[in-house]
Amino acid sequence: MNRTVLQVSILVLVSAAASLWTLPVAAQPHTTVLQAENVRFDYAQVLRVTPIYQTLRATTVEQQCEPEPADKSDSRLSRVVGAVREALGRERDPKPSTGENCKPVPVEREFRRPIAYDVDYVYKGSRFRSRLPEDPGNKLKVRVAVTPVITPISTSR
Repeated sequence: MNRTVLQVSILVLVSAAASLWTLPVAAQPHTTVLQAENVRFDYAQVLRVTPIYQTLRATTVEQQCEPEPADKSDSRLSRVVGAVREALGRERDPKPSTGENCKPVPVEREFRRPIAYDVDYVYKGSRFRSRLPEDPGNKLKVRVAVTPVITPISTSR
């Protein structure tokens, strides 16, 4: 008996659910019609890409050392070799510094890096401009969506 009551209860629930499906849309409470979105993807021709730069400045302290003067005891031969090197465009190597002629000097550097790109492109004869995070190259993938304009129904005549 218990099983029969359960079967009847399920049958009643199934038939009630089926009757909801057969009601007209206007009679169903809080019904929202969801329309499938009319979207497709296509490619636009890129006309120009202009990078947008961020300028960063950094100051570091570096050791700047003056070369030590050459010894007075240079031989005549080494002076001649040095003169020939200079004439050939090779600088004479100064003696390396021992650290006695060094001082800390602030050095400022400037870095520029692209942070975005202004892209001019044409799609179906219309020109557009967008700021993008990356350079798209020659073609730009675009999302094309078509949605009808629905004017509100006026109640006053």
